[in-house]
Amino acid sequence: MKKNIAEIIAVSNEIYNKGLVSGKAGNISARFGDVVAITPTLKSLSELKEEDIVLVNMDGEVLTKGKPSSEVNMHLEIYKKRPDVTAIVHTHSPYATGFAFSDKKLKRLEGFGEIKNPYLPYIEYQKPGSYELAENASESLGNDDVLILKNHGVICVSDDLKEAMLLAVFVEETAKTQFITLMLNSS
Repeated sequence: MKKNIAEIIAVSNEIYNKGLVSGKAGNISARFGDVVAITPTLKSLSELKEEDIVLVNMDGEVLTKGKPSSEVNMHLEIYKKRPDVTAIVHTHSPYATGFAFSDKKLKRLEGFGEIKNPYLPYIEYQKPGSYELAENASESLGNDDVLILKNHGVICVSDDLKEAMLLAVFVEETAKTQFITLMLNSS
């Protein structure tokens, strides 16, 4: 478990350093059987230490010191509905979140696997940390590995924490490319 917590901290630092989260925003978790390790609430992902990572069971009961991310229910609901998922990265990356706040949808590019739908799935806004958001996000994710949260951010899931992070990076780069294209085509 110690190695896995170290990986959560490393990924937290990396997404902070890549600008996918800022301040005290964003959260990361990894599931190990019936235990979920999740980043804490109100702490920058750039400053995490091993003792900051909070362990919870699948019912949300805190097993260690600390207070889990306010999005803990969203993570837990996704894990309950998707047994294949063992890692979640939730970012507020600027370009992808810009699309989440706009009336434009993010296009699905080849790097997301088979293109069944031309756009990344998204859900309408629900209050961050609410059970409504947790339920809607877990239901709407379906078998996808990315979900755009309207007026909020991005969720990326995988069976590997680094893969979920790389997916979050790819989503942001896709959003950046699409934004640049929109700007160039508008002149």
